[in-house]
Amino acid sequence: MAGTGGPVATFSVWDYVVFAGTIVSAAGIGLFQAIRGRKETSSAEFLLGGRQMTAVPVAMSLTASFMSGITVIGTPAEAYRFGAAFWLFGFSYAIMSAITAEIFVPLFYRLGITSAYEYLEMRFNRLIRLIGTSMYIVQTALYTGLVIYAPALALNQITGLDLWGVLVATGAVCIVYCTLGGLKAVIWTDVLQMVIMLAGFVAVIARGAVLQGGLTKIWQDAAEGGRLDAFDFDPDPLKRHTFWTIVVGGSIMWTSIYSINQSQVQRYISCKTLGHAKMSLYVNMVGLWVTVSLAVFSGLTMYSIYKNCDPLSNGDIGTPDQLLPYLVMDILAAYPGIPGLFVAAAYSGTLSTVSSSINALVAVTVEDFIFPLCKNLTQKQVTWLNMGLSVFFGALCIGMAGVASVMGSVLQVNFLFIHSDTKVKQFTAVVFAFQGGLSGMIIGLALTLWVGIGGQIYPPTDEKTKPLSVSTSGCNNSQSNTTASPWTSPVTLTQQPPIADSWYSLSYVYFSLFGMLTTMVSGLLLSMITGKVPLKDMTCMFHFKCSTINETTSERVCAL
Repeated sequence: MAGTGGPVATFSVWDYVVFAGTIVSAAGIGLFQAIRGRKETSSAEFLLGGRQMTAVPVAMSLTASFMSGITVIGTPAEAYRFGAAFWLFGFSYAIMSAITAEIFVPLFYRLGITSAYEYLEMRFNRLIRLIGTSMYIVQTALYTGLVIYAPALALNQITGLDLWGVLVATGAVCIVYCTLGGLKAVIWTDVLQMVIMLAGFVAVIARGAVLQGGLTKIWQDAAEGGRLDAFDFDPDPLKRHTFWTIVVGGSIMWTSIYSINQSQVQRYISCKTLGHAKMSLYVNMVGLWVTVSLAVFSGLTMYSIYKNCDPLSNGDIGTPDQLLPYLVMDILAAYPGIPGLFVAAAYSGTLSTVSSSINALVAVTVEDFIFPLCKNLTQKQVTWLNMGLSVFFGALCIGMAGVASVMGSVLQVNFLFIHSDTKVKQFTAVVFAFQGGLSGMIIGLALTLWVGIGGQIYPPTDEKTKPLSVSTSGCNNSQSNTTASPWTSPVTLTQQPPIADSWYSLSYVYFSLFGMLTTMVSGLLLSMITGKVPLKDMTCMFHFKCSTINETTSERVCAL
């Protein structure tokens, strides 16, 4: 009986059929796009889809790109453990979409660039462009390895899927359709994968509603368990999730991802018109709302089923990221193929992120490193170059997944500092006009890593994270009927240094804001110390192109 603990079923033949069908479909889209566009072999066609994409598929691709397998598995577990506060990110998505669509999309679209880092050279100089590109390549390769490994490990431990088989298959499939079909294949595959991800959530919610007696019962159980107390207006920045940490910090975090990240920029500049590019951001906002709502409600469904028998406290699973795979095998194993659909959903999230990363890595490498040095390449040479780099970066991502497999508990630390690096890096473009911009970036990055890694070594106390209580009273093999609050920190209060209760307890959602502010403030201060603060540069910060500094007046000239 579901919700009473104990071992669950493993994959059936039909589950493998459904799962394999997802892989074949993804590869098939790549082959179709390769055949369809065999006469169009230009670099713009491969990297930007010929700049002829429309708003809706691009929007779905934008949504799928950062809804990785980690998100598919982790967001429901978040709602189960901490309640529905995660849904407040919907406000952040709205703010992010407006800022990106009205400020950054016109900027990059009218420039007609392929790499987002081309703007840094237009605005400042080539050195800054190469620094930004190099940081992006390292960060994206590391992050993509973690995106492949983390969900594969959770699925392996619950469903019995071969870990290395999943890792290699992920990279191989992405290499196939990225190499053959380019950005068009990536976008249209993302559309398929987005549908599969949403179908996986719907399957969990629908089956849970049948077992629990309707959606109303699930909502009622969540309310009684304190899972619906989402609006906490406490301004304390040390609390993990409050209205302010999510809306303020979350808006900065998601804006940094969608406005400047190459994977996202490359998508919206592939649209046929500026109107389509802007619309893709607003349709993406709706897609994010739907996705986060289904993911959170899947977590509430999980709580309704396991409210009296928490699998983690009962020892049925070892980590929180196994909660949703365990639930699927518990309640859906009787329906052949449905567990395979869920695993396909988590796998689709991984495929969409990995393929986006590969395509973006190829774009920045070609545009920022190769084209400036090799200006006489033929069209055929460029085509083979793009395809060869797709294979190389796909293999690199598989290799980074292998590195992640031996990291153990360091995995979460690396995931955190890679995200921190992304946020700091994106906003350094704002302060590079100052003499101390590069030094400010280094200081901001160092401080953010210090806070982030310190927070992993000395996790915040339950007073700050607020895990909600669960029970094991209804488990068949329960040793206790008491209500528990699991997932407590393994580090006791006596072991915590004094700085852990303040500096290291900063909400992770504020890392982006913290990185931006420390980078800007330190950059400005260093500029004032050196006596060079070109304030007139601030007036053209978001103009579309800047020439070199005028030798006569020592002023930077900007033009639309």
